Amino acid sequence: MCGICGKINLDYQTPVDKALLQRMCHSIRHRGPDGEGMYLRGAAALGHRRLSIIDLATGDQPMSNEDGSVWIVFNGEIYNFQELYSDLVQRGHVFTTHSDTEVIIHAYEEWGASCCTRLRGMFAYALWDEKNRRLVVARDRLGKKPLIYTLTQHGFLFASELRTLLCDEEVARQINLDGIHDYMMRLYVPAPQTIFKKIYKLPPAHYLVLEDGNVKIERYWQVDFSKKIAVKQPGGGSVGFTETELCDQLWELLRESTRIRLMSEVPLGAFLSGGVDSSAVVGIMSEFMSEPVKTFSISYKEAGYDESQYARKVAGLFGTDHHDFTVHPSGLEVLPDLVWHYSEPFADSSAIPTYYVSKLTRQYVTVALSGDAGDENFAGYDYYRVARFLEAYQRLPQAARQKIMPGILHGMAHIPGMGNLAHQMQIIMRRAELLPAQAYTYRTSVFTPELASNFWQPGVLSGINRNGVVDALEDELQMFQGTDPLERWQFLDLLNYLPDDILVKVDIASMANALESRAPLLDHKVVEFAASLPPSMKLNGSVTRGFTTKYILKKTLERILPKDILYRRKHGFSVPISEWFRGELRSLTHETLLSSQALGRGYFQPTQVERLIREHEAGQIDHGTRLWILLNLELWHRTYVDEVRESPLVL
Repeated sequence: MCGICGKINLDYQTPVDKALLQRMCHSIRHRGPDGEGMYLRGAAALGHRRLSIIDLATGDQPMSNEDGSVWIVFNGEIYNFQELYSDLVQRGHVFTTHSDTEVIIHAYEEWGASCCTRLRGMFAYALWDEKNRRLVVARDRLGKKPLIYTLTQHGFLFASELRTLLCDEEVARQINLDGIHDYMMRLYVPAPQTIFKKIYKLPPAHYLVLEDGNVKIERYWQVDFSKKIAVKQPGGGSVGFTETELCDQLWELLRESTRIRLMSEVPLGAFLSGGVDSSAVVGIMSEFMSEPVKTFSISYKEAGYDESQYARKVAGLFGTDHHDFTVHPSGLEVLPDLVWHYSEPFADSSAIPTYYVSKLTRQYVTVALSGDAGDENFAGYDYYRVARFLEAYQRLPQAARQKIMPGILHGMAHIPGMGNLAHQMQIIMRRAELLPAQAYTYRTSVFTPELASNFWQPGVLSGINRNGVVDALEDELQMFQGTDPLERWQFLDLLNYLPDDILVKVDIASMANALESRAPLLDHKVVEFAASLPPSMKLNGSVTRGFTTKYILKKTLERILPKDILYRRKHGFSVPISEWFRGELRSLTHETLLSSQALGRGYFQPTQVERLIREHEAGQIDHGTRLWILLNLELWHRTYVDEVRESPLVL
């Protein structure tokens, strides 16, 4: 795991400034504290910061082929590199190291720019073909490792983090208002956008080729929900697999994807929340490791936010070397660090506990496995149930939808204990009338499209594409090859929420502390298998009987985990930000969001900002997440626009 950066001048007679490359490498030093390497030759410059994990002796980068005509900087891990190594040796390639990095170089020589299709793992790399004056940049299928780029008047720049590109004074810091609008709705700026105009994220499962000043981007992989495994029904015919046989297949796939992620020449452990996914990873790790797995969790004193008892139970079950850190999460304490490290506005508050657990875990190990992607693959989020309710409601006759249901809900609203259910059903009814992309937008939006639009100053709003989120989702749905509404939401989560929120959160929080995070459930073979299962194998049940989320995963894991771990209520990785805005963050919120500096930016109507603060502090409406969005945005402005800093802002 490392940090990469570089620049290719479009005029091949103009050499890249070495001082620029040094500044770029320095900006990502936290990603690779074990070493720095640079390649500078004419118009090409590649930089690398190394976190040593595998091939400690000969894995330094930038790395080249035998004759020095192809160079690479690489961030990530290729888990099938040994098989590729053997194949490439048989084809006549000569290796000088035993690293996965060199395998990519020879794979490019053998198969060209699309060689990334043969790689199994997490990766972002830039490969400079000196003879052909060609740069190839690629990113892994699910988006575990980041890659940011920009094309200026004189050159192409790339890096693991956005902040690195700002080292070049030619890169303009022009605010992308569409990006801010989308951020308000989704907590993050969705790819390929960034918060700055003309700076972009390479989307997952894409590679980019720069040649003769032209940029070409290609998608090389997509999850396919249309190819289904045949499932044998009880009492049915002989065609297909039984549920037990599918569980056995999933079990072997989980074992394999975990085993190959245990390659390491440095201390290795696992995050353990006590939830289904992380518990599964720890249980499988314990089968393959000769010593107790080192596991790490954090606990809180605040009731309702602590699930450490479940982590301790799982740790005891598998005899792990467990470390439970009691923390007192403070938004005031950690917010400046988060704003600085994320490089653009990012408002998923679970970044706070992720940052804390990464910082504490790094005291013991260099690599930690996690349970990321279990919910997206196997329909683990509660809101996937909504897809089924929407489907059931849409099957009702029009007369029932227009006349009978409103009366039923009106009556429910006046029954003690039924008011919240009636409110949720009213939301479902409204969403049932929307197109799929619109329904998904409302489900994922913090500021709804209407609320976000009403927040802007009228003169600014006219320059914003208010339908940008929905338009992008509609474009993505053109690639969806399934038919089920549940899987349509899973598909959009795999393309949006997982790579742009969850994986960004984990990558930045872990690499800020020089910790490598690996996720067995993110293996593309696991993703493809899950997509091939019938929806009922993921969300099992009915509207009337209720649903079991992650059904086949839980059935599979019954062989190693107790039912009170598998079937307990899902607990989010959260912190009490709503309480903070009535407590420790109250003064900062007033001083920051209502300051002349913030209001003078001309984005938002002051009365709307004041209303959110007033309603939240009075306990009328919980605007905690919306205030967190606004606070992060303003502090990001002060760090990256008002004054580009080499360290976090001091509050």
